[in-house]
Amino acid sequence: MKKTVMALEGQPKPLLWVATPQRLIAIDMSKLKINHYEDASKLKINHYESRDFEIHSLPVFRMLNLVENEFPFGMRFFIRDSKLYMVGGEKPRRGASPKLYPHLKNVGHDELFGDRGLSPYVYVLDLTRLDSSTDLDLLKHHTSMLAAKPTPIVEEIEGKIYVLSGTPSQSHCLLPTPTFEVYDPLIEQWKPLDQPPFYREGCSNCQEFEVIDHSVLGTTIYVLTCNLMDDFYHYYSYNVNEGNWKFLGESEDKLPVPYHFTPMFTGKFVPGYNDIYIFFLGDIPYAALIPSNDRSPTRYQALNEVDGALYHRQVASYSGLVVQLGEHEMCIMKPGSVQAKEGSLRPFHIILYMATFKVEKLLHSSSSAQDRGLKLLRTADASDVSQTSSHHDNDVQDIRAPFLSITCLSKGFYYLDEWGPEASYICSAFFHQLSTHEM
Repeated sequence: MKKTVMALEGQPKPLLWVATPQRLIAIDMSKLKINHYEDASKLKINHYESRDFEIHSLPVFRMLNLVENEFPFGMRFFIRDSKLYMVGGEKPRRGASPKLYPHLKNVGHDELFGDRGLSPYVYVLDLTRLDSSTDLDLLKHHTSMLAAKPTPIVEEIEGKIYVLSGTPSQSHCLLPTPTFEVYDPLIEQWKPLDQPPFYREGCSNCQEFEVIDHSVLGTTIYVLTCNLMDDFYHYYSYNVNEGNWKFLGESEDKLPVPYHFTPMFTGKFVPGYNDIYIFFLGDIPYAALIPSNDRSPTRYQALNEVDGALYHRQVASYSGLVVQLGEHEMCIMKPGSVQAKEGSLRPFHIILYMATFKVEKLLHSSSSAQDRGLKLLRTADASDVSQTSSHHDNDVQDIRAPFLSITCLSKGFYYLDEWGPEASYICSAFFHQLSTHEM
């Protein structure tokens, strides 16, 4: 019997789709609520042992274990016309224990799949179909990339999809070329792009450079790599209009963009406010108000209303994620691990701090700054962005007069035991309203 969606007739179900290297998860956001926690500074014991601190089960609507269903590990995705496209990744060796999947270097590849275990394939999930949201049927797309790409970077810029090879789990493998290509959905064709300078042609040791992170501003992709020979960080940029790579140096202080737009700082603009940017600074979510002219500094405001005040005290955190939900609405997600209570079967729990909120400008901040935000989004290399903001974390200060009103819609800590043994790393996430009828 086919599974059905339990939704009231005519009511859309708000789903947050989350991709990890091993799983695709749909979270039912209608079941999220505001959970209140006592200030950890007032507790004499660890907050997670307090009766005032409660961790809930994540309201998972549907979940697909990609690897157990014969799909590659570490795929990345993009959204186009209500369809989810998952690309690249690596296929673990057949028969390997699922507990080893997070550590593919100890597992090895399925050499008969794709290009020696690396995937050039594209899989599609139609989000408008009822069975796509119940059975999560991924279908192989009729086009494939020109070359396989492990843990790829995937970004949509001006209607085209740019895919860059990430770092494979096997350091001795030969990285297929082209390592960088673009997909035009209008003509359904892939085209090779210039080889990145950090990937040498025919490199037998793919991990001479490791891709650490990336960011996008306007039409420029910024990439942070680590040279494993000398442990130095290197910054590069690629402008899709100019079609060439540039080496930007080894320090973020030299980059032509404010620090919150650089790799390692996860953030998004607020829908409807092109000059309000939400990002993580360490474990703390911040808002940045982009100035309307180059003479004014960027203003910052800590989002205390949705900040997990207990989070930074006792939880070992991982990279956070910022997700756009709709007009003026945002979501922040911060995974991590916490020590289990005495007597538990596991020494620690994988947890997630998650909050949703509505953003409104205060009257004194509603100037012509939106024009500045649009200019940032459209600039080719962002060289005109004001450099008045410091690049150092400890220089970020809240302004005395907040420029935003934040209304918390939900917040709380959630167990991620459904994820199994994999590390709590989130590749990407997006919001989608599932409109369907009860069957």
